Amino acid sequence: MTLLPLLLAGATGCGAVGATQEAVSPTTVRVLVRDINIRAAGVDCAGTGPYTHFHNRAPYRVLDPDGAALVSGQLPAGTAVAAFAEDLGVERLPTYCEFAVPVRVPQRASYRLEVDGRPALDLTSDSSEGPALVAVVPS
Repeated sequence: MTLLPLLLAGATGCGAVGATQEAVSPTTVRVLVRDINIRAAGVDCAGTGPYTHFHNRAPYRVLDPDGAALVSGQLPAGTAVAAFAEDLGVERLPTYCEFAVPVRVPQRASYRLEVDGRPALDLTSDSSEGPALVAVVPS
């Protein structure tokens, strides 16, 4: 009976010996869906028209250049952002739907984003508002 705990302890440690994990960095995947829908700025939104696959709980994967999945999950609700910088003086205005997903990814030369099994989008590095990988749809 005293050997069982020793055997279990040895078995659980075998996979970790000499194994190194790749360093990951926090960043935000930001997707701006330019659907120009009429909404109040700041409300929850989802893509419209040909972009309805961008929605709360849509599955996503961040891919490396070889197509290997680095991170996967579900999109949060989008947030409506004004399509124009000028104040139009109305409550509802043309907006885009923006999704922001905090992720931790290893360093790669490039990244792509796949949403709901659709063709992957190129992500561009942008540090203007903190570390981010950005896609604009349509590009």
